[in-house]
Amino acid sequence: MSSTTSSVASNTSEPKTSPKTERQTVQNIPNRRPLKKNAKAAPEKAPSAFRTISEVANELKVQQHVLRFWESKFNQIKPLKRGGGRRYYRPEDIELLKNIYHLLYQEGYTIKGVQKLLHSTRGNLSPRVAKAPEVPMDEPEDASSATSKKRDELQSMLNELKSMRNLIG
Repeated sequence: MSSTTSSVASNTSEPKTSPKTERQTVQNIPNRRPLKKNAKAAPEKAPSAFRTISEVANELKVQQHVLRFWESKFNQIKPLKRGGGRRYYRPEDIELLKNIYHLLYQEGYTIKGVQKLLHSTRGNLSPRVAKAPEVPMDEPEDASSATSKKRDELQSMLNELKSMRNLIG
């Protein structure tokens, strides 16, 4: 009786592998071109040329699905769609996408915030994005005097808080 249980245990512990699972690592897809190992860089297009979704995605350093998602969220993005649903972006679309990218990824806007901004500016984000924040450049003497003013102001606040604490306790 113990010999039958040991033979059953040995049968269950062995993994069953079929010949199909071993061959699944190499996949043969018919009518598929092999990948080019030494692909040449695409020639530079004219600035007024239409671009494909992959070209725009590479330029903005985002995935293609992100651009498709933005199309669903921003009505102003309307690429031409040709045979098979292939998208071609106009230079105006690319400029708008660059502005949206800048607002979302560099200025920290939300999608809803960019939508409101697009609505309020009627789709023209160029002046908003092109404006660099103005930072006043003070001379070193002004900076040191401003620092000493702030220090004095903070010291007076600290003294006031200490006097309040003495009154309470």
